[in-house]
Amino acid sequence: MEIQWLGCAGFLIKFGDQVILVDPYLSRNPAGRPVSLSGPGDMGAASRIFISHGHFDHILDVPGIASQSKAKVYCSRGASSFLLRAGLEKDQVVIICADKWEGNFRDLHVRAFFSKHVRFDKYLLLSTLWKMNVRIPRYLPLFYRYPCGQVLSWQFLIKDKRIHFFGSAGSSMDELNGLKDAPIDILLIPLQGHSNICDIAARYVKVLQPKLVIPHHQDDFFPPISFPVDITPFLKRVKRESPNTRVKPLKPNEIFLVD
Repeated sequence: MEIQWLGCAGFLIKFGDQVILVDPYLSRNPAGRPVSLSGPGDMGAASRIFISHGHFDHILDVPGIASQSKAKVYCSRGASSFLLRAGLEKDQVVIICADKWEGNFRDLHVRAFFSKHVRFDKYLLLSTLWKMNVRIPRYLPLFYRYPCGQVLSWQFLIKDKRIHFFGSAGSSMDELNGLKDAPIDILLIPLQGHSNICDIAARYVKVLQPKLVIPHHQDDFFPPISFPVDITPFLKRVKRESPNTRVKPLKPNEIFLVD
């Protein structure tokens, strides 16, 4: 099995002859770093696409990818509205309306869990507005055209490996404790959206105790809206509080081979 970080919160997971995508946002503005090496046209092998929520940096490229690949898209009702307006057919979009939804496919078992978006803190909001400055009107459409909607976290059981993906880090302790019964082999955790995101992400690791963590979303994907995140505090805290968990940071487009 291969796990490729596409930058931002996007992943490509390949196993056997199957390819699934999770939050595949590939677009960048000219200032985005690192530069994306892939575009929607490179994702034609995808058979299924799973979306955590409707913000632009998770869903903007999905209509283009799904139109070319004919992949089914699994998302919340709110996210589906954008996809249908963008031209996808109804039978291509699977709306997840229930917590703990399950799907069984060839060599793949999927569960969707209702989750929450991280709450942007005051310092981060003010810093972002300061960076946007007079360009605020230019970027406002990215907020009101792409509402968050119900957030979903996704769990993939591929053969004997359980992978859990979070697209945002707003989970309550009740939500996290409810996931502890099924041991997680690989946790895909976002580090963006809060000034204390490293501490927030480390809490996920401490509660869930996965064997391996791959951090994502820490890149400066769309300045001035985004910030590059120094994940060193996260790495140190996980090493201190969860010594049995290995952390594997990836570079954008890097492929991790799962034994």
